[in-house]
Amino acid sequence: MSTETPGGQLRQLMQAGTVAAPGAFTALVGRAVAKAGFDAVYISGGATANTAGVPDVGLLTLTEVCRTIREVASASGLPTIVDADTGYGEVEMVRRTVAEYERAGAAAMHLEDQEFPKRCGHLDGKTLISTEAMAAKVLAASEAKSDDFVLIARTDARGIDGFDAAISRGNAYRDAGADMIFPEGLASEAEFAAFAEGCPGLLLANMTEFGKTPIIPLKTFESMGYDLVIFPVTMQRIAMAAVTDALATLRADGHVESLLDAMQTRQDLYALLGYTPGVAWDGTST
Repeated sequence: MSTETPGGQLRQLMQAGTVAAPGAFTALVGRAVAKAGFDAVYISGGATANTAGVPDVGLLTLTEVCRTIREVASASGLPTIVDADTGYGEVEMVRRTVAEYERAGAAAMHLEDQEFPKRCGHLDGKTLISTEAMAAKVLAASEAKSDDFVLIARTDARGIDGFDAAISRGNAYRDAGADMIFPEGLASEAEFAAFAEGCPGLLLANMTEFGKTPIIPLKTFESMGYDLVIFPVTMQRIAMAAVTDALATLRADGHVESLLDAMQTRQDLYALLGYTPGVAWDGTST
Protein backbone atom coordinates (compact mmCIF):
# COMPACT_ATOMS: atom_id res chain seq x y z
CA MET A 1 0.00 0.00 0.00
CA SER A 2 1.38 3.38 -1.05
CA THR A 3 0.16 6.63 0.44
CA GLU A 4 1.14 8.23 -2.87
CA THR A 5 -1.86 6.67 -4.64
CA PRO A 6 -5.52 7.61 -4.10
CA GLY A 7 -6.38 4.02 -3.26
CA GLY A 8 -3.52 3.76 -0.81
CA GLN A 9 -4.62 6.96 0.90
CA LEU A 10 -8.16 5.61 1.24
CA ARG A 11 -6.90 2.31 2.66
CA GLN A 12 -4.77 4.15 5.21
CA LEU A 13 -7.76 6.28 6.26
CA MET A 14 -9.92 3.19 6.74
CA GLN A 15 -7.26 1.59 8.90
CA ALA A 16 -7.56 4.57 11.23
CA GLY A 17 -11.37 4.45 11.49
CA THR A 18 -14.65 4.65 9.63
CA VAL A 19 -14.46 7.11 6.71
CA ALA A 20 -17.40 9.36 5.82
CA ALA A 21 -17.64 10.27 2.13
CA PRO A 22 -20.23 12.92 1.22
CA GLY A 23 -21.40 12.92 -2.37
CA ALA A 24 -20.15 15.62 -4.74
CA PHE A 25 -22.05 16.11 -7.98
CA THR A 26 -19.73 18.88 -9.23
CA ALA A 27 -16.11 19.83 -8.68
CA LEU A 28 -17.20 22.89 -6.69
CA VAL A 29 -19.08 20.65 -4.27
CA GLY A 30 -15.97 18.49 -4.08
CA ARG A 31 -14.00 21.54 -2.97
CA ALA A 32 -16.64 22.26 -0.33
CA VAL A 33 -16.40 18.67 0.97
CA ALA A 34 -12.65 19.08 1.41
CA LYS A 35 -12.97 22.51 3.02
CA ALA A 36 -15.52 21.10 5.49
CA GLY A 37 -12.82 18.73 6.74
CA PHE A 38 -13.91 15.41 5.26
CA ASP A 39 -11.22 12.92 4.29
CA ALA A 40 -12.91 11.38 1.22
CA VAL A 41 -15.55 12.20 -1.36
CA TYR A 42 -18.08 10.08 -3.25
CA ILE A 43 -19.43 10.36 -6.79
CA SER A 44 -22.91 8.90 -7.12
CA GLY A 45 -24.09 7.56 -10.45
CA GLY A 46 -27.56 8.81 -9.59
CA ALA A 47 -26.43 12.32 -8.67
CA THR A 48 -24.22 12.51 -11.76
CA ALA A 49 -27.09 11.41 -13.97
CA ASN A 50 -29.45 13.88 -12.30
CA THR A 51 -26.95 16.68 -12.92
CA ALA A 52 -27.10 15.76 -16.61
CA GLY A 53 -30.89 15.97 -16.46
CA VAL A 54 -31.61 12.24 -16.75
CA PRO A 55 -32.75 9.55 -14.28
CA ASP A 56 -30.53 6.98 -12.59
CA VAL A 57 -30.99 4.14 -15.08
CA GLY A 58 -27.47 3.78 -16.48
CA LEU A 59 -27.77 6.29 -19.32
CA LEU A 60 -24.43 8.08 -18.92
CA THR A 61 -21.36 6.83 -20.76
CA LEU A 62 -18.02 5.88 -19.26
CA THR A 63 -16.48 8.96 -20.86
CA GLU A 64 -19.04 11.29 -19.28
CA VAL A 65 -18.53 9.87 -15.80
CA CYS A 66 -14.73 9.93 -16.12
CA ARG A 67 -14.91 13.67 -16.78
CA THR A 68 -16.73 14.10 -13.46
CA ILE A 69 -14.13 11.91 -11.72
CA ARG A 70 -11.26 14.00 -13.06
CA GLU A 71 -12.93 17.25 -12.02
CA VAL A 72 -14.00 16.18 -8.52
CA ALA A 73 -10.78 14.32 -7.67
CA SER A 74 -8.63 17.21 -8.85
CA ALA A 75 -10.70 19.96 -7.23
CA SER A 76 -11.13 18.21 -3.88
CA GLY A 77 -7.71 16.61 -3.58
CA LEU A 78 -9.44 13.78 -1.70
CA PRO A 79 -9.60 10.01 -2.28
CA THR A 80 -12.63 9.66 -4.53
CA ILE A 81 -14.99 6.67 -4.42
CA VAL A 82 -17.03 6.29 -7.60
CA ASP A 83 -20.20 4.47 -8.62
CA ALA A 84 -19.65 2.28 -11.70
CA ASP A 85 -23.24 1.00 -11.91
CA THR A 86 -23.15 -2.34 -13.76
CA GLY A 87 -19.72 -1.70 -15.31
CA TYR A 88 -21.00 -0.23 -18.60
CA GLY A 89 -21.32 -3.68 -20.11
CA GLU A 90 -19.93 -7.15 -19.71
CA VAL A 91 -16.54 -8.40 -18.60
CA GLU A 92 -14.55 -6.61 -21.31
CA MET A 93 -16.09 -3.25 -20.41
CA VAL A 94 -15.58 -3.87 -16.71
CA ARG A 95 -11.83 -4.19 -17.32
CA ARG A 96 -11.82 -0.95 -19.30
CA THR A 97 -13.88 0.78 -16.61
CA VAL A 98 -11.29 -0.04 -13.96
CA ALA A 99 -8.48 1.30 -16.16
CA GLU A 100 -10.33 4.50 -17.06
CA TYR A 101 -11.52 5.19 -13.51
CA GLU A 102 -8.00 4.77 -12.14
CA ARG A 103 -6.59 6.96 -14.91
CA ALA A 104 -9.17 9.64 -14.07
CA GLY A 105 -8.04 9.69 -10.43
CA ALA A 106 -10.49 7.44 -8.58
CA ALA A 107 -9.40 5.70 -5.39
CA ALA A 108 -12.19 3.12 -5.48
CA MET A 109 -15.22 2.04 -7.48
CA HIS A 110 -18.23 -0.17 -6.90
CA LEU A 111 -19.94 -2.57 -9.26
CA GLU A 112 -23.48 -3.81 -8.71
CA ASP A 113 -25.22 -7.07 -9.54
CA GLN A 114 -28.30 -5.67 -11.26
CA GLU A 115 -29.33 -6.28 -14.83
CA PHE A 116 -29.12 -3.33 -17.22
CA PRO A 117 -30.97 -0.98 -17.23
CA LYS A 118 -30.35 -0.71 -13.51
CA ARG A 119 -32.57 1.08 -10.99
CA CYS A 120 -31.83 3.09 -7.89
CA GLY A 121 -30.94 0.62 -5.15
CA HIS A 122 -33.80 1.80 -2.93
CA LEU A 123 -36.52 1.28 -5.54
CA ASP A 124 -38.50 -1.90 -6.11
CA GLY A 125 -38.64 -3.79 -9.39
CA LYS A 126 -34.92 -4.56 -9.71
CA THR A 127 -33.60 -7.68 -11.44
CA LEU A 128 -30.30 -9.36 -10.60
CA ILE A 129 -27.77 -11.08 -12.80
CA SER A 130 -26.64 -14.48 -11.55
CA THR A 131 -24.10 -14.77 -8.75
CA GLU A 132 -21.74 -16.45 -11.21
CA ALA A 133 -22.03 -13.64 -13.77
CA MET A 134 -21.34 -11.00 -11.15
CA ALA A 135 -18.43 -12.98 -9.74
CA ALA A 136 -16.95 -13.06 -13.24
CA LYS A 137 -17.19 -9.27 -13.43
CA VAL A 138 -15.57 -8.92 -10.02
CA LEU A 139 -12.76 -11.27 -11.01
CA ALA A 140 -12.13 -9.31 -14.21
CA ALA A 141 -12.06 -6.04 -12.29
CA SER A 142 -9.70 -7.45 -9.66
CA GLU A 143 -7.31 -8.62 -12.35
CA ALA A 144 -7.39 -5.23 -14.10
CA LYS A 145 -6.88 -2.97 -11.08
CA SER A 146 -3.73 -1.81 -9.36
CA ASP A 147 -2.92 -3.20 -5.94
CA ASP A 148 -4.04 -0.09 -4.04
CA PHE A 149 -7.27 0.59 -5.94
CA VAL A 150 -10.26 -0.46 -3.80
CA LEU A 151 -12.71 -2.71 -5.64
CA ILE A 152 -16.16 -2.69 -4.07
CA ALA A 153 -18.87 -5.19 -4.99
CA ARG A 154 -22.44 -4.11 -4.34
CA THR A 155 -25.30 -6.55 -3.99
CA ASP A 156 -28.95 -5.56 -4.34
CA ALA A 157 -30.15 -9.02 -3.30
CA ARG A 158 -31.72 -7.91 0.00
CA GLY A 159 -34.78 -6.43 -1.68
CA ILE A 160 -35.19 -9.22 -4.23
CA ASP A 161 -34.10 -12.59 -2.87
CA GLY A 162 -33.85 -11.75 0.82
CA PHE A 163 -31.26 -10.99 3.47
CA ASP A 164 -29.58 -14.40 3.48
CA ALA A 165 -29.10 -14.20 -0.28
CA ALA A 166 -27.38 -10.84 0.17
CA ILE A 167 -24.90 -12.36 2.61
CA SER A 168 -24.30 -15.33 0.31
CA ARG A 169 -23.64 -13.07 -2.66
CA GLY A 170 -21.41 -10.77 -0.61
CA ASN A 171 -19.19 -13.66 0.40
CA ALA A 172 -19.08 -14.98 -3.17
CA TYR A 173 -18.01 -11.59 -4.48
CA ARG A 174 -15.34 -11.29 -1.81
CA ASP A 175 -14.05 -14.73 -2.81
CA ALA A 176 -13.98 -13.56 -6.45
CA GLY A 177 -11.63 -10.68 -5.61
CA ALA A 178 -13.64 -7.78 -4.18
CA ASP A 179 -11.79 -5.78 -1.53
CA MET A 180 -15.01 -4.49 0.03
CA ILE A 181 -18.70 -5.43 0.03
CA PHE A 182 -21.58 -2.97 -0.26
CA PRO A 183 -24.96 -4.39 0.85
CA GLU A 184 -27.61 -2.14 -0.68
CA GLY A 185 -31.08 -1.51 0.69
CA LEU A 186 -30.70 -2.93 4.19
CA ALA A 187 -33.71 -1.99 6.31
CA SER A 188 -32.45 -1.65 9.91
CA GLU A 189 -29.45 -1.34 12.20
CA ALA A 190 -29.97 -5.00 13.07
CA GLU A 191 -29.58 -5.99 9.43
CA PHE A 192 -26.37 -3.99 9.06
CA ALA A 193 -24.98 -5.66 12.19
CA ALA A 194 -26.00 -9.11 11.01
CA PHE A 195 -24.52 -8.52 7.58
CA ALA A 196 -21.21 -7.47 9.09
CA GLU A 197 -21.16 -10.68 11.12
CA GLY A 198 -22.11 -12.86 8.16
CA CYS A 199 -19.77 -11.25 5.62
CA PRO A 200 -16.59 -10.30 7.50
CA GLY A 201 -14.08 -7.96 5.87
CA LEU A 202 -14.12 -4.42 4.55
CA LEU A 203 -17.69 -3.08 4.32
CA LEU A 204 -19.43 -0.03 2.85
CA ALA A 205 -22.73 1.40 4.09
CA ASN A 206 -24.99 3.67 2.04
CA MET A 207 -26.59 6.36 4.18
CA THR A 208 -29.09 7.73 1.68
CA GLU A 209 -32.34 9.50 2.51
CA PHE A 210 -35.95 8.65 1.67
CA GLY A 211 -35.13 5.02 0.96
CA LYS A 212 -35.29 1.67 2.71
CA THR A 213 -32.52 2.44 5.21
CA PRO A 214 -33.32 4.51 8.32
CA ILE A 215 -31.04 7.38 9.30
CA ILE A 216 -28.13 5.77 11.17
CA PRO A 217 -25.29 7.83 12.75
CA LEU A 218 -21.73 7.39 11.56
CA LYS A 219 -20.63 6.28 15.02
CA THR A 220 -23.20 3.48 14.94
CA PHE A 221 -21.89 2.24 11.60
CA GLU A 222 -18.39 2.35 13.05
CA SER A 223 -19.47 0.28 16.04
CA MET A 224 -20.94 -2.32 13.68
CA GLY A 225 -17.70 -2.66 11.73
CA TYR A 226 -18.35 -0.59 8.60
CA ASP A 227 -15.22 0.99 7.13
CA LEU A 228 -16.75 3.47 4.69
CA VAL A 229 -20.07 5.33 4.78
CA ILE A 230 -21.29 7.23 1.72
CA PHE A 231 -23.87 10.04 1.65
CA PRO A 232 -24.53 9.91 -2.09
CA VAL A 233 -27.25 12.43 -2.91
CA THR A 234 -27.51 14.43 0.33
CA MET A 235 -25.84 17.61 -0.91
CA GLN A 236 -27.69 17.54 -4.23
CA ARG A 237 -31.03 17.16 -2.48
CA ILE A 238 -30.27 20.11 -0.21
CA ALA A 239 -29.02 22.23 -3.11
CA MET A 240 -31.97 21.48 -5.37
CA ALA A 241 -34.50 22.19 -2.63
CA ALA A 242 -32.86 25.59 -2.15
CA VAL A 243 -32.76 26.25 -5.90
CA THR A 244 -36.41 25.32 -6.32
CA ASP A 245 -37.49 27.58 -3.45
CA ALA A 246 -35.37 30.48 -4.72
CA LEU A 247 -36.80 30.19 -8.22
CA ALA A 248 -40.32 30.33 -6.79
CA THR A 249 -39.40 33.48 -4.85
CA LEU A 250 -37.82 35.11 -7.90
CA ARG A 251 -40.84 34.24 -10.00
CA ALA A 252 -43.23 35.68 -7.43
CA ASP A 253 -41.27 38.80 -6.38
CA GLY A 254 -39.34 39.66 -9.51
CA HIS A 255 -36.18 40.23 -7.43
CA VAL A 256 -33.93 38.35 -4.99
CA GLU A 257 -33.59 40.78 -2.10
CA SER A 258 -35.21 38.37 0.38
CA LEU A 259 -32.79 35.64 -0.68
CA LEU A 260 -29.51 37.49 -0.16
CA ASP A 261 -28.89 36.15 3.36
CA ALA A 262 -29.28 32.58 2.09
CA MET A 263 -26.75 33.02 -0.73
CA GLN A 264 -23.08 32.15 -0.80
CA THR A 265 -21.35 35.51 -1.12
CA ARG A 266 -18.86 36.36 -3.83
CA GLN A 267 -16.15 36.45 -1.16
CA ASP A 268 -17.08 33.00 0.14
CA LEU A 269 -17.05 31.58 -3.38
CA TYR A 270 -13.61 33.02 -4.05
CA ALA A 271 -12.37 31.62 -0.74
CA LEU A 272 -13.67 28.18 -1.68
CA LEU A 273 -11.89 28.43 -5.02
CA GLY A 274 -8.70 29.68 -3.41
CA TYR A 275 -8.87 32.72 -5.65
CA THR A 276 -7.88 36.33 -4.97
CA PRO A 277 -8.87 38.80 -7.70
CA GLY A 278 -5.80 40.31 -9.31
CA VAL A 279 -3.54 37.48 -8.13
CA ALA A 280 -2.61 34.63 -10.46
CA TRP A 281 -4.55 31.49 -9.44
CA ASP A 282 -2.31 28.48 -8.99
CA GLY A 283 -5.16 25.97 -9.23
CA THR A 284 -4.00 23.95 -6.24
CA SER A 285 -5.74 25.54 -3.24
CA THR A 286 -8.61 23.56 -1.69
